[in-house]
Amino acid sequence: MVEKKYKPMKEKLEADLLRLKEQLEQIRDIGGEENRREGSPYGKKEEEAAETADIENRLAMEKRLIEQIMDVEVALEKFGNGTYGICEKCGKAIAYERLEFIPQARLCVSCKSAK
Repeated sequence: MVEKKYKPMKEKLEADLLRLKEQLEQIRDIGGEENRREGSPYGKKEEEAAETADIENRLAMEKRLIEQIMDVEVALEKFGNGTYGICEKCGKAIAYERLEFIPQARLCVSCKSAK
């Protein structure tokens, strides 16, 4: 059972998970569309370079979103197994204020700064 004091964090994580998955879906939808422009005033090489840059940016955003989704999912799993709010490195409680700001935090401030 989720401790009452952590309930706002769980609700935020659940909302974040939905938002992140929606963003990922939107990025993937954009990537699946044919975005080539015909009759560009620029040469073919410049057009291809711009398309390549767009693809690279989209893939980087997709990777970042997947990592964020994984972090949120791990945090939500911790609610289920009773380890939410416990530092993965030292085993001490993560400060409530840190969890308010970063509810998916895995490390306490001391362990995070020692990285």
